[in-house]
Amino acid sequence: MTDESYIKLAIEIAKKGVGYVSPNPMVGCVIIKNERIIGAGFHQKFGEKHAEINAIESAIESVEGSTLYVNLEPCNYQGKTPPCVDRIIESKIKRVVVGTLDMNPLVCGKGIRKLKSAGIEVKVGILEQECISLNKFFFKHIITGMPYVSLKAAQTLDGRIADLHRESKWISSSQSRKYVHELRSKYDAVLIGAGTVKRDDPNLTVRLVEGRNPYRVVLDTALSLRSSNKLFQNNGDKKLIVVTSTNSSEKKNKIKRLTNCGAQIVFVNEDGGKKLDLKSALKELGKLNISSILVEGGGEIFTSFIHKNLFDDIFLFISPKFLGAGLSVINDIGIKSIRNAFKIKIAATEKIGDDLLLELNK
Repeated sequence: MTDESYIKLAIEIAKKGVGYVSPNPMVGCVIIKNERIIGAGFHQKFGEKHAEINAIESAIESVEGSTLYVNLEPCNYQGKTPPCVDRIIESKIKRVVVGTLDMNPLVCGKGIRKLKSAGIEVKVGILEQECISLNKFFFKHIITGMPYVSLKAAQTLDGRIADLHRESKWISSSQSRKYVHELRSKYDAVLIGAGTVKRDDPNLTVRLVEGRNPYRVVLDTALSLRSSNKLFQNNGDKKLIVVTSTNSSEKKNKIKRLTNCGAQIVFVNEDGGKKLDLKSALKELGKLNISSILVEGGGEIFTSFIHKNLFDDIFLFISPKFLGAGLSVINDIGIKSIRNAFKIKIAATEKIGDDLLLELNK
């Protein structure tokens, strides 16, 4: 097998940590000796051993003289666990092949230099784009302090997300709804507006598949939600965050009722139009180590993220139905001419049940 084949294997192993290692990256590691795999491991949970350590400790024979393959540069500093490069050097591994550098300023090239200074042969940049894509959440967060933002919407063929009575159950197929639950399990948080809570009273948990529940984030400018909503009543894991205006900080009794339900209140300024400053909200969520957010609506929230250009990609489920009159997936975003239309790329298409899923990138 080639270096590319082993890095591809490391990527696949790394994916086993999806949803459990954030805000750390997903990392997989394979150790080869005499053209045989003698050890493999992945980063299983935030705060626990890194992939390289798990691979070394799983080895069925001595790793001395072996080649270690890893999709991300090994760390060189003491965090929640000891530096991986030290263990690699101590283990007398002969060669290290790395998919991509770690963009964390604490690492970025330093791990490579330490390995080389110890006399270890190092090769970097194997399947680099695939390795970067695997950890796009981590890289966006570590570089900008902002979470990676994906928008998710389900619409009819004529672009409606609900009828005139704001009824939207169910536009998409049961298979699409299951896919959305899989998405939720991969993101640190899901985000909706207060209007959606009042209208649909959702749980925003992972139920149709196995996986961990994300944080539930609600944008509620005027702090208008009631503690009787399901999000507050079913908040046993204390993963509900309400983002509200600094002008709401005087509502002491309301804040107390919500916090008594385990909700965390985050205050941000308004943007001048009696709406929350979305960029500030994302920065505050980033400070809470939320590195990825799936925005699930509704239309007003969806429109705001597009208007402010504060998203990275979109999952758009299109159901083979016509509704005619109804609520649009996107409202006015200030564009007056087709020449100035917001351009976006179709990255992938997939048929899910009766629906068509478009994955869109800027």
